[in-house]
Amino acid sequence: MTVSILKVARIGHPVVRTAAQPVPAAEIASPAFQRLVDDMVATMHEYEGVGLAAPQVHVSLRLAVIEVPASDERSIEAVPLTVLVNPVVTPVGEERLTAWEGCLSVPGLRGMVPRFARARLEARDRDGRPYIADASGFFARVIQHECDHLDGRVYLDRMDDLRTLSFLRELHRFGPDAHNEEGS
Repeated sequence: MTVSILKVARIGHPVVRTAAQPVPAAEIASPAFQRLVDDMVATMHEYEGVGLAAPQVHVSLRLAVIEVPASDERSIEAVPLTVLVNPVVTPVGEERLTAWEGCLSVPGLRGMVPRFARARLEARDRDGRPYIADASGFFARVIQHECDHLDGRVYLDRMDDLRTLSFLRELHRFGPDAHNEEGS
């Protein structure tokens, strides 16, 4: 089967700001839905993302894919490829952590975003089976980020201080972890 790299919807396109529709249970096994999942995974990999929601590829369905490689320094451990169909996220506790986030629909920018430190995820997997996970740290952050997309939200909506919003290039050059060497 051939997969396709899909066009990513950027902020300003109405699909990014529209709440997505639930995936009907009868559609999950369909070849068209399974192809969409495969195309979303290929698109996420192509753009080096760790998550992608269907509205980001112009499909208003409650579907997201997540995968965090072991080499990603933001995460303590790898997150295997996870397909979320009709996910529901519930915060666990009140603790919030603030960290940098970016988004394929808001290319080239990063901002500091508070998220719940722990979250419970309930969804269906790509085969329609129930999937439950208690997530913390970066995995919890990615889940919340992708589920926001399903509700028509982007990370900018969660930022407490828009003064942290930075272009990635400038963040690397001048941000808190920048190595300002003479002549650079």
